[in-house]
Amino acid sequence: MRPMRKRASYQDLLDLPEHVVGEIIEGELYTSPRPSSPHAFAAAAMTSDLFGSFSGPPGQSGRIGGWWILAEPELHLGEDVVVPDLAAWRRERMPRMPSVAYFKLRPDWVCEISSPSTAALDRDRKLGVYARESIPHGWIVDPLAKTLEIFRLKGDAWVTVATHAGAERVKAEPFEAVELELQSWWLDAEPTP
Repeated sequence: MRPMRKRASYQDLLDLPEHVVGEIIEGELYTSPRPSSPHAFAAAAMTSDLFGSFSGPPGQSGRIGGWWILAEPELHLGEDVVVPDLAAWRRERMPRMPSVAYFKLRPDWVCEISSPSTAALDRDRKLGVYARESIPHGWIVDPLAKTLEIFRLKGDAWVTVATHAGAERVKAEPFEAVELELQSWWLDAEPTP
């Protein structure tokens, strides 16, 4: 008989060093180091692309608007505590952005930027949590492979909508109102003339 492990608590997350990202999934504590530069660069570029077009009320300053977009929000989903790289809520579901340390309201879109150390957790455990919580849209971005995978929740399972790579220009749901230039998300990409 194997000894039972103690379920991770929120205090376990608070006790982690500042340079470590912690999450609790199915009672188990997962930790990872702060992201590497390709990961951080992709996150910043994506945030710039999406925030500039979609954040804010619809029609404000020429923006499409209608979303709240955050980098690395802490989500308390059931007993799980997860930190997606990016998440967004439709303003119709969350009319005001609360001033909180974490969110209990599930987002309408999540994005995980995978690295070799987080890929299995992102694809298996975290996508499972997001499906269980009925988050309708998800992306997985791999800045080393230079890929964007777009998922839509159908029932309780993820369906791959599209996979894009390299320097493609794409309209990716749920943000298909603008064309995104993937090349600008990759750290070692050549600038477009």
